Amino acid sequence: MASFPIGTLVFVPDGALRTIPMTALHDGKQFLVAKYAVGITPSLNLTDPRPIKREDMKVLAVGVTEAVQGFPALPNGSAELQALHTLLGSETLVDKEFVAANLEKKLKSEQFTIVHVASHGQFGSDTDSTFLLTFDEKLSMNRLDQLVGVFKFRDDPLGLLTLSACDTAAGDDRAALGLAGIAIKAGARSALATLWNINDEASVELVVDFYRELQAPLSSRATALQRAQMKMLANPRYEHPGFWSPFLMINNWL
Repeated sequence: MASFPIGTLVFVPDGALRTIPMTALHDGKQFLVAKYAVGITPSLNLTDPRPIKREDMKVLAVGVTEAVQGFPALPNGSAELQALHTLLGSETLVDKEFVAANLEKKLKSEQFTIVHVASHGQFGSDTDSTFLLTFDEKLSMNRLDQLVGVFKFRDDPLGLLTLSACDTAAGDDRAALGLAGIAIKAGARSALATLWNINDEASVELVVDFYRELQAPLSSRATALQRAQMKMLANPRYEHPGFWSPFLMINNWL
């Protein structure tokens, strides 16, 4: 019987296992990410096994770079959003333009393949402490559910929601991978999110490399993330897994 090499591992973690960055597992010689691309899903029943649509890809990139609502500035956010505009031709809402009403209008009126959010985010034990930060308010998980849910009944659901924010995949045993899990349940095919507070400068490098790799015709979402993480691992400045391993590809890894 012919055997085929395994290139991607998909984990369906339960309980406390949801808080472990699987790519950072080490066999004494190398990290798991050096051998396999890794995908995470709250449930295989939620997975829509279709590759991301690369033809006519449309990207919306939004973010907060200034200090607002008691949260510190994200000085590298501007560079991140500008890089995405240069690489993908993304539409951009930044700072004063990135208010909840503008985001809702964009999502309801236009069809996007990818929505990228560069901001602060938090997943707490209740709805009051769970949010993504826009310039004018904290976007609750119920509101996020409604906004992403707009795509659910379209011919092309949202292919990828990237949450380039702090703690966006974190949560307790009931959190189903936090804000990213909410996005998946609302209809996004996949989400790129983080397990813990991330270095702002390192995040820019990783997500830009991820999108660059994602443009390759045969590159899956998980493979694109793996290649971006490997590039960081090869950089002495960011080789520690604290920089690259918190990034998770959730749900559809293709």
